[in-house]
Amino acid sequence: MQRNLIDMASKSKGYYDNPREDMLKYIPQSTKRSLEFGCGCGGFSTLLKKALGVEAWAIEIEQQSAKVASQNLDKVINSDALESLDKLPQNYFDCIIFFDILEHLIDPYNLLNEVKTKLTTNGVIVASIPNVRYYRTFIKFVLHGNWDYEDHGILDKTHLRFFTYKSIRKMMRDLDFDILVLEGIHPTSSRTFKLLNIVLLSALSDVRWKHFALVIRPKLQSQ
Repeated sequence: MQRNLIDMASKSKGYYDNPREDMLKYIPQSTKRSLEFGCGCGGFSTLLKKALGVEAWAIEIEQQSAKVASQNLDKVINSDALESLDKLPQNYFDCIIFFDILEHLIDPYNLLNEVKTKLTTNGVIVASIPNVRYYRTFIKFVLHGNWDYEDHGILDKTHLRFFTYKSIRKMMRDLDFDILVLEGIHPTSSRTFKLLNIVLLSALSDVRWKHFALVIRPKLQSQ
């Protein structure tokens, strides 16, 4: 079976260590059981256990990172994303988490659709998604004509999908999700951007953000 998440074993250790404290506010306080795809070394789910006392599950494809995460989390499955689904209970998780992971997937649409059955009735999906229209990437491409892949960032060489504010909205609509939150995070500090956006009457407002934070829930007919 073709892997849904490409092999990232060559990534440096620090790539898997970011605990993403900035995303904690998007997790419902009522969450009892969580599932994080691409947990890395488990930093965020460990933080979530301490903050809310959740039963924390995770999926991680990189073997050593999964081993580290398993020391702190309740259950860690060392597997490809789609191949892990048969190992997960139905209607069990109050919150499923994708932090900077959907862009690495061959088919993020199918995975998002499939995990609906793993959510409880009021369960949500929380995601952080890079914005390919982010100012610094925008300037490199639009003004300089460069589309150079890098070891990390928006044009990470392991990214297979690219998203914008509009494409995220369309994807969720096509997959029958209700969007509860969709907002920019990690803004550029560029003064040039601020002036340019004013001149263009805020036409580049979405370009300000490096990532979008997303909270979605399957529509009733999808449950």
